[in-house]
Amino acid sequence: MLTEAVDSVLDQSYGDFELLVVDDGSTDDTVGRLARYGDDICLIHQEHRGASAARNVGIGRARGRYICFLDSDDLWLQNKLQAQMDLVTRDPQVKICYTEEIWIRRGVRVNPRKKHRKYSGWILEKMLPLCIVSPSSVLIDREVFDQVGLFDESLPACEDYDLWLRVAARFPVLFIPQQLIAKRGGDHEQLSQSSWGNDRYRVAALEKILQSSVLTPELRELTIQELHRKCRVLINGYHKRGKEAEAEHYQEIAERYSW
Repeated sequence: MLTEAVDSVLDQSYGDFELLVVDDGSTDDTVGRLARYGDDICLIHQEHRGASAARNVGIGRARGRYICFLDSDDLWLQNKLQAQMDLVTRDPQVKICYTEEIWIRRGVRVNPRKKHRKYSGWILEKMLPLCIVSPSSVLIDREVFDQVGLFDESLPACEDYDLWLRVAARFPVLFIPQQLIAKRGGDHEQLSQSSWGNDRYRVAALEKILQSSVLTPELRELTIQELHRKCRVLINGYHKRGKEAEAEHYQEIAERYSW
């Protein structure tokens, strides 16, 4: 999958970019497979620290104004960069945009559900239930990171949900309604497959945005409502598992916030 992802970047119709590949402490033949690309890529090695740390290292090493991401199991379609650069060239005030996507599960194309519908503009309200922005679909002005910070390396999952909440609270997020990436899933080693109880990390992200001063009263109320919904899911789940201390923890979090 990794070399196919790299090939999908090198095959872009828009060619003015640098490609950094962050090897997050892999123990397979990643380095050998990437050797054939030579100077077409910049390969960065680090001890295993997770997806957030890998992306943050890439952001720090990148030289361009705009940053894009591509997970190793996803693909860019050939005109992905061109469509996004056309948009920011027409309107330099656009700080972040993302695209529609194709979903492939275990080699079979599937349709996203209604809850995964994409939106454009001030989309924070639409993002509260779940993350609708795929990192692999984003183009973002590096000035955004100066204002909202980087990926939270303390989160083992939902780090993208956390970042996009912080971004969407401060910037309009423009949507390009073209399928310009392919998301491939179903591998048991993928983070989305191996991590359970992800609402724990979404609650942490919601608490973080609530503790900031960027939300309007209306958005704060909606955010608290979503935090309460997710806490209820966790509380019920922990009760069923006989984990009363964990259930009490999320009950205490819910009680901190009211509207």
